[in-house]
Amino acid sequence: MDRKSSDVALYRRVLLEARPLWSHIAALFGLTLLGTPLTLLTPWPLKIAVDSILGSHELPRWLGRLFGSDISRTDLRLLAVVAALPIAIALAKHILDLSFAVLRSYTAEKLVLSFRAKLFRHTQSLSLTYHDTAGTADSTYRIQYDAPAVQWIAIDAFIPLVSSALTLVAMIVVMSRIDWSLALVALAVIPVLYAVSHIYSRRLKHHWREAKGIESSTLAVVQEALSAVRVVKAFAQEDREHARYVRHASRNLKEQIKLSMLAGRFSMLVGLAMATGTAVVLFLAVWHVQTGRISLGELFLVMSYLAMLYTPLQTVSQSVASLQGSIVSAARAFELLDQTPDVVERENPVSLSS
Repeated sequence: MDRKSSDVALYRRVLLEARPLWSHIAALFGLTLLGTPLTLLTPWPLKIAVDSILGSHELPRWLGRLFGSDISRTDLRLLAVVAALPIAIALAKHILDLSFAVLRSYTAEKLVLSFRAKLFRHTQSLSLTYHDTAGTADSTYRIQYDAPAVQWIAIDAFIPLVSSALTLVAMIVVMSRIDWSLALVALAVIPVLYAVSHIYSRRLKHHWREAKGIESSTLAVVQEALSAVRVVKAFAQEDREHARYVRHASRNLKEQIKLSMLAGRFSMLVGLAMATGTAVVLFLAVWHVQTGRISLGELFLVMSYLAMLYTPLQTVSQSVASLQGSIVSAARAFELLDQTPDVVERENPVSLSS
């Protein structure tokens, strides 16, 4: 099975584990979708102030209906309404964010608790031969530290990934209606981001796999030394066990530094690509204002949307890269779940009569 097929199979297993909470995940997704229109509305008060209050453009229809067509642009009531729009938008966004945070915490913790309990029950059913071979520390690490990967994949990665993609499409549509050439230039960074994400995701997954194995072995050293502390003290082996722990922990330190350097280089390349795109769009947008193709307010709107456009792009790129650690952890947890006990209990056992 190739890498992509194994990843798809892993995602399917994670979604099956989350099936009892699909309604909660759907509600989280719905709350995220409600935030997209609010994000699109954020720069509009500035455009209205620049074009319709300071400039000579017509007021938006809803403002014209609210005050009447004969409203003066210097009327303080008009300015007060436009100035209050950012407060109303921010309040709505914060209410959505609060609702999302509370529901997300409940759903994530419920999902992790269920998966950990399943792993723990299965681990207890495994034979002593398996525990003697693999060690209890490895099983403990997978239950306690690898199991939360189902939450990261099903909630913290999947929902932002899909919502960012939808926000990206909405931003592209709006920008193309203002100036399609600027939208086209802004999108030119997507192939670059895809290539960088593809290259670094493979490297990150390899180093995450190494790091998880080292962390598990380090935990095993601690457990072995403390469970046999009487023997260690009896033979004065404290220094030896300490040196063994430091040796394993130092390997983990080196692997974490490699991960940080890889993530840092990836983030730098993503940032440079977006900064280049922003510079080119700014150059063309100012030129289009000077030639009369767009207004000054539309310039502010385009640049605001560009920042919002690159935010979901950055989220998608970084989610693909950071997801690699979660994929490795989920795979390790499912490896434990796939272990078969030597003696398999019947599904419908017959109880002994007393």
